Amino acid sequence: MTERRTILSGSTFEEQIGYARAVVDGDWVHVSGITGFDYATMTISEDVVEQAGQCLRNVGAALTEAGCGFADVVRVRYLLPDREDFEPCWPVLRRCFGDIRPAATMLVCGLADPRMKIEIEVYARRAFRKA
Repeated sequence: MTERRTILSGSTFEEQIGYARAVVDGDWVHVSGITGFDYATMTISEDVVEQAGQCLRNVGAALTEAGCGFADVVRVRYLLPDREDFEPCWPVLRRCFGDIRPAATMLVCGLADPRMKIEIEVYARRAFRKA
């Protein structure tokens, strides 16, 4: 039977909306769209580059809890309300994904809260590791 478990971050959004930060389904890890909120303090920076960095810290925490890391990411989606905000984030994004080169898509769309300037969603496949 395939392992399926949910990963929760403690974000109030997960409870209010009814979703998990991530779902592990066998070797696959599906990480929900993650914004730049610091979930410990429920604060968010006004700066898109700082938000991108916090998104990636949040993504990294979910991947770690799932038993994998950025090297296992096969797809990433970036969602931004303002396309002009994407390019300033590239150096931060490249630090996590530059050597991995996952399939990627950037979409311009509205986000749930006007303070949110970027949301990042990833899919990872846990690598087979020798014990």
